[in-house]
Amino acid sequence: MDLIILILMLIIPAIAQMIVTSNYGKYKNVENEKKLSGFEVARKILDTNDLKEVYIVEIKGNLTDHYDPKRKVVRLSSEVFHGTSVASLSIAAHECGHVIQDKENYSFMRVRSFIFPIVHFATGLSYFVLFLGLLMESLDVIWLGILLVGTGLAFQLVTLPVEIDASKRAKKEIEKLGLANTQEQDGVAKMLQAAASTYLAGVLTSALEIIRLISLFGNNRE
Repeated sequence: MDLIILILMLIIPAIAQMIVTSNYGKYKNVENEKKLSGFEVARKILDTNDLKEVYIVEIKGNLTDHYDPKRKVVRLSSEVFHGTSVASLSIAAHECGHVIQDKENYSFMRVRSFIFPIVHFATGLSYFVLFLGLLMESLDVIWLGILLVGTGLAFQLVTLPVEIDASKRAKKEIEKLGLANTQEQDGVAKMLQAAASTYLAGVLTSALEIIRLISLFGNNRE
């Protein structure tokens, strides 16, 4: 049972990453008809939604794109920032979806921002607590460790609707502003669905980790 769970924990994220890499590899080579860069797409969406105060900056790395709600900055990787591909258009629009969520006080986004420091601390402490519980042979401490690990799953469960909603908003803005033709919109949909698969994989992997720990605890108890 434990071996099967471990294999699934390796396979599920790998499959999700393959889907993302495959779609990104395909659509980063397909230029959008309007030849708009990721920066231009983001700027159009933000300006149309009265978000001119939000900055868009270039950052290093591959698929490192994200929105910083504290500093009100959209950070786009160099390839997305300058690229005029369907992939760049999709990713830039998705990050703007997060900005619009922030503007509209989207509830799941607020919850995620609130619990992030708590989850970061709890998950960082979790395996130390589990190890301590095993050393002390204390079932209560072991369960506390598993509970701390579980905060990671809670965070993943909150993150999933945030990401799905941001993609929906991205598609809506692209259609509203006519940023992609019908054929390109199919590519946009595939890009956004691929991105969502990584967050779904995160939920499943976190859930499997908790099941594995409970299984190990059960064996230890026996």
